[in-house]
Amino acid sequence: MAALTLLWLITIPSKVAAQIIVRDVTVQALVRPQGRQLQMLVRVPLGALRDVDLPTYGIGYLNLGLADSPLREAARLRVAPDLQIYEDGQPLNAPQVAAVRVSLPSDRSFMTYDGALAHIRSPRLPNDTELYWEQGVLDVLLEYSIRSDRSNFSIDTSLERPGLRVNTVLRFLPPESIGRLFEFPGNPGRVWLDPKWHQAARRFVVLGFEQIFDGLNHLVFLLCMVIPFRRARTITIIVTAFIVAHSVTLTASAFRLAPNVLWFQPFIETLVAVSIIYMAFENMLGTKVERRARSAFGFGLVHGLAFSFALPEMLQFGGAHVVVSRLSFNIGIEIGLLFGLVLLLPALSVLFRRVVAQRIGTIVLSVFIAHSGWHWMTERMGELSQYRFQWPPFDAFFFASAMRWAMLVVIIAGILWMGRGFLGPSTSRAEVNR
Repeated sequence: MAALTLLWLITIPSKVAAQIIVRDVTVQALVRPQGRQLQMLVRVPLGALRDVDLPTYGIGYLNLGLADSPLREAARLRVAPDLQIYEDGQPLNAPQVAAVRVSLPSDRSFMTYDGALAHIRSPRLPNDTELYWEQGVLDVLLEYSIRSDRSNFSIDTSLERPGLRVNTVLRFLPPESIGRLFEFPGNPGRVWLDPKWHQAARRFVVLGFEQIFDGLNHLVFLLCMVIPFRRARTITIIVTAFIVAHSVTLTASAFRLAPNVLWFQPFIETLVAVSIIYMAFENMLGTKVERRARSAFGFGLVHGLAFSFALPEMLQFGGAHVVVSRLSFNIGIEIGLLFGLVLLLPALSVLFRRVVAQRIGTIVLSVFIAHSGWHWMTERMGELSQYRFQWPPFDAFFFASAMRWAMLVVIIAGILWMGRGFLGPSTSRAEVNR
């Protein structure tokens, strides 16, 4: 059933599955613990508070003379609960709404903490200011009681909701330390503002696990890779080849080996779709274990680069623990792959034992997968065609990168040589039905 459900999902038109987003907003937050108090300055577009009843007049101008009390209620009931602060893992009590202020969208005071604090405490806009209510921004000063400004703080945001897409820009300003800047879409769960190594590791294991199921490309490739095979040793060989390959390129990306050009990511995403089509046709025509292991390794290099594209944006959650974060992300990916196998292999066994013969079922499943892969490939080729290929400048950086790529090629060749010895002649003769 898991395999059939996966096939049903990949054939759903993207326009049907997509959620309609009616509004995009950016929320800014500045967090500074000092002594026994933590202050958080928040700027929320009033358009994000459409369910709040604000006093207006005329064509929708905000009545600034009557707006102070409703805005304080909005800050207390709508803004503060959606920005839960934790101290050493324990949620802080509800904050005091120390100040609120409506500002013009052109205001730039949130560029610095002191500027934002001074602005929010300054006199409010004149009552005769004609500001359409959805065009204004609400500035809020929240004050929390804490035990120490040296505690380990985290935040869990829940600002995004149906009909509202939120991008949060948050700056954490700990005492006597360099501030940290976060920028993330949606509700990413709890974010440790200055994480310990084990907190970073735990989060990146989860992020790596979610990466497997964030989009169906890698999961469909995994399904296609193991459809023809039932023996545990055969599947272990194939999956190990894929894991080793994508670990190599995922690690290599940490050393900035991938080209830093705009066309590279859509190029790799196109190759991911090509890998799915190739595996599907290989299944339909019949394949041996040795050939499948080589295909899994070769396309695993491509999938590793595809995994790496999501990592730079996530590293902000790792704090100073970059190496631990990268390693944990890779571990999370492997856990996700193994979890996917745990779901897919029993479903395939039941399907081929009780519903359809293995050879016919392999062909039917592969046809569906190839069909979806073809649509993915054509969409991504269309995106790739919008970029213009340019040769990189032949400078010192280019030759240094070329040397690193040469070292990577040597490592890959060594892995292939050792893998060939591991497969051995007995494995190479294994047929499709094993």
